[in-house]
Amino acid sequence: MNTARVEKIISAIDIGSSKVCTIIAGQTDTGELIVLGSGQRESKGIKRGYITDIEKCELTVRNAVEQAERLASLNIDKIIVGLSAGGLDSALRPVEIELGGNRVEQHDIDELLYAGRSNFDVNGKTILHAQPTLYSLDGAGGVPNPVGLHADLLSVDVHFLMADPSPVRNLESTVRAAHLEPSAIVATPLATGLSCLTNEERDLGVALVEIGASVTNVSVFIGGILVGLNTIQMGGHDITDEIASTFGLRRTQAERLKCYHGSALSSPRDNQDILEIEDADRISDDQAKPRVTKAQLNAIICQKLDQLISEIGSSLKEMGFVSSRGGQVVITGGSAELSGIADYMQSALGRMVRIGTPAAISGLPDAHKGPAFTSLVGLIQYAVSDQYELNMIHQLDNEYGASSQSLLQRIINAFKDNF
Repeated sequence: MNTARVEKIISAIDIGSSKVCTIIAGQTDTGELIVLGSGQRESKGIKRGYITDIEKCELTVRNAVEQAERLASLNIDKIIVGLSAGGLDSALRPVEIELGGNRVEQHDIDELLYAGRSNFDVNGKTILHAQPTLYSLDGAGGVPNPVGLHADLLSVDVHFLMADPSPVRNLESTVRAAHLEPSAIVATPLATGLSCLTNEERDLGVALVEIGASVTNVSVFIGGILVGLNTIQMGGHDITDEIASTFGLRRTQAERLKCYHGSALSSPRDNQDILEIEDADRISDDQAKPRVTKAQLNAIICQKLDQLISEIGSSLKEMGFVSSRGGQVVITGGSAELSGIADYMQSALGRMVRIGTPAAISGLPDAHKGPAFTSLVGLIQYAVSDQYELNMIHQLDNEYGASSQSLLQRIINAFKDNF
């Protein structure tokens, strides 16, 4: 029996507020993805998704990558980098060109998107992704691929995903300091959507809520693409800090309480369940251990969750994802592992809520199959997807050059005249 041969090596790194994790995968001649190695280290030099100490973060990145390299028995020099914070924002902009009844060619689409990019005011932000939505031919929308069709007018809404330039540069500098070349910097909500949402969900409309350690990203997918994004500066660490502050505990103790005993749902037994807190700083074994009831713990958790869910609801309303129109919510990220959180959010939001986990990839360790690693797996899937991206549009600068300047100017003028 012939075994599949690995033809392409793909590596990705997700630099978060609680952990830095890496995957090295291979794509076989049959298109299958196989995980060859993975690595994980506790984050250092990162706060709220922003790099605050390049030296500490670079060392963490280096250690996580080296662990994955040892397991994969190979060295990498290029890596896809996920960006989960840094002023992520999105916008939809319409653009159109006249074709005079001619057949739509690929270069027509390229020029259309180039015109949209050239006329888009980024307000000082860096564009990470520019993706077309469904095209329209002579006002008839819902066309996924217009190549080969005839039309007088070709139009499309281009979705831009942006970030503040400084966090992007800091992320790139940190990765380069670890002797790696960033082959792409990808907004994690885009990658996460590829990993834990079905094609039908993305097409019909779904909200994706990625609850990380310090940042929660709320994104909306409709028509197969990401069309809206909001970032909330709150996550699982805020719940941990509230537990630590209320009960006078260290963060490590509070985190352990939350993970092993905490829940978003209450039961009549919670007042009787006494939780003893192990404390290495106790002077003697005779000294009483700190105690809290499970009801007290869960009350703190739900109090912070209510604040977060309120922000999530406001973000969904702002993006037009209102309850009256239905629509499922998928939650993922490390904090989605909290017991009962899906049921609690479903009741609070009045929507169907499920927990999103990474798509199955051969060789993926069991420890990486939970919602905390959805974005990491998504980065690998992004690398092999057929996403039409801005980096492809940039190639037009060299392909068309000065000889096409009048044509591009005509497209730009058409854009200005109509919008």
